[in-house]
Amino acid sequence: MNAKFTDISATADYIGPGAIEIPLYQTEITDLVRRRGIFGKRIKQVPATGHPSRFFEETSIPSPAASAGFMDPRNIAAPLVAPTRVERSVPLKALVAQINYNLFDIELGAQQSQFAYLQAKDLADTVDGVLRTHDISLWNGTDTSLSSPTTAQYFGAAGQIAAGGNVATIGTSASIVDGLKSTIAQMVSNSSFGVRPTAIYANPVLLDLIDREMKAEFNVVLATKEIESGFTVKTLSTQAGDLPLIPEWTLGYTGTPGSGSAVLPAYIVTEDMIEYHWLSDPNPRIFQLGVPGSLASQYVVVKFGGLVVKGANYAHYQVLVDR
Repeated sequence: MNAKFTDISATADYIGPGAIEIPLYQTEITDLVRRRGIFGKRIKQVPATGHPSRFFEETSIPSPAASAGFMDPRNIAAPLVAPTRVERSVPLKALVAQINYNLFDIELGAQQSQFAYLQAKDLADTVDGVLRTHDISLWNGTDTSLSSPTTAQYFGAAGQIAAGGNVATIGTSASIVDGLKSTIAQMVSNSSFGVRPTAIYANPVLLDLIDREMKAEFNVVLATKEIESGFTVKTLSTQAGDLPLIPEWTLGYTGTPGSGSAVLPAYIVTEDMIEYHWLSDPNPRIFQLGVPGSLASQYVVVKFGGLVVKGANYAHYQVLVDR
């Protein structure tokens, strides 16, 4: 067996008379990685009733038809009425991640004392990674049914709203603002349900197009509103009031805006009608496993829950903007 040696000078930046320069690093790691979306923080968080989590939805009140309800006051024959209620359910899903710490690397890092906080940061980043996947799947989960799940992911809000059938399209030459406002007016005018949308979610690129349209057509700058601590967004005046235009990076779009073939979706939602049903805890939980023969420390991050868009066919709308 022939021993091989590596020239240690390869690790030095410079070796010269009276000087050996070795690589040193800042102890803080530059980190501007995108983590959470805003949607998951604004919808309702409720404990699940079981698996699946069940609830009832009333679709109509006991109201007699005018022809049967009005009659001769001296000859009353009351019509029989009953409320209409349907059973609904949402299946719970599991979101899991694991991180392992090698004993040798942990002790070596402690002895160097250069990145003393790194173990805690990596565990926190693992939790953030689970929440990031959670936030993306809240909109874009690939499941297609709440009653008969087809994948291990959530049934995303975008898919549930589209499946509800409330979909509008704004053509390439039509006004985006007018299209959104008329759609909201149509929702509010619903005679069967007291719909009151609370927000419009869209990719920042689409919201920028709305800003440009308002400036070009009316020389108007949209008003702003703080919806979270330190998070301010533009608002659009509608028949449901001033609705926040919330930029949601998890909502993608197809094509290149301006090409005529791009499609940018916007979602008009009633946030009180969107619920995340959680099991045990709405936040991810961390479990430390027993130390195996490799002496690696193992941590597993777990989150159980499911998303349901209540009233998907009347309280929300998908608007597809062609540009």
